[in-house]
Amino acid sequence: MAKKVLVIDDDADILELLIYNLEKEGYEVKSATNGLEGIEAAKQFMPDLILMDIMMPIMDGIEAGKIIKNTEKLKHIHLLYLTARAEEYSEVAAFEVGADDYLTKPIKPRALLSRINAFFRKETQKSTDDGVLSIAGLIINKETYSVTKEDGSVVVLPKKEFEILHYLATVPNKVQSRESLLQKIWGSDIFVVERTIDVHIRKVREKIGDQYIGTLKGVGYMFKTDK
Repeated sequence: MAKKVLVIDDDADILELLIYNLEKEGYEVKSATNGLEGIEAAKQFMPDLILMDIMMPIMDGIEAGKIIKNTEKLKHIHLLYLTARAEEYSEVAAFEVGADDYLTKPIKPRALLSRINAFFRKETQKSTDDGVLSIAGLIINKETYSVTKEDGSVVVLPKKEFEILHYLATVPNKVQSRESLLQKIWGSDIFVVERTIDVHIRKVREKIGDQYIGTLKGVGYMFKTDK
């Protein structure tokens, strides 16, 4: 079955270019021209991936991303921003709302398709490696992207936050550099800044408690079993 991609952008020429190339590659594609319209389209279409601009009328991409990631039926849809905004604070804002990737315009269709294809290949590979990890009082479930805490409460994490926590927990008490985490979680064919790791770590700590992940200043992070 073809993967479904929702493209949200207010530029008609960009929409036409993206739709043409995605359909030619075999994807099922729908489009929207602003964030509000995009949210409604996502609810109806239920795409595997949303490819969204940031600067749009009515509702911008960051606000739309927040709503998507806070809507139960949409929160696990993968979100990739494609925008002319190249400044770091925009990229950080995108990852704050739970983006999987952030690409800047101008669009290079072949490079973009390569990134999207690689992204879905990686998803397929990961789907064969499900399981449950129990460590330091936490139960980390790869099938549900959930973490059960010592008090019995369950926290469902966005995909990248979960993957970072799970990876650190598989190598406890060993410091992992930001570079190695980027390589492990995003892969070599996707470029994001190291600041992205800091954003995700902070959000994980807010949700499960800051006692599980330690920081070695200037080096990286580790999962601590001696809280």
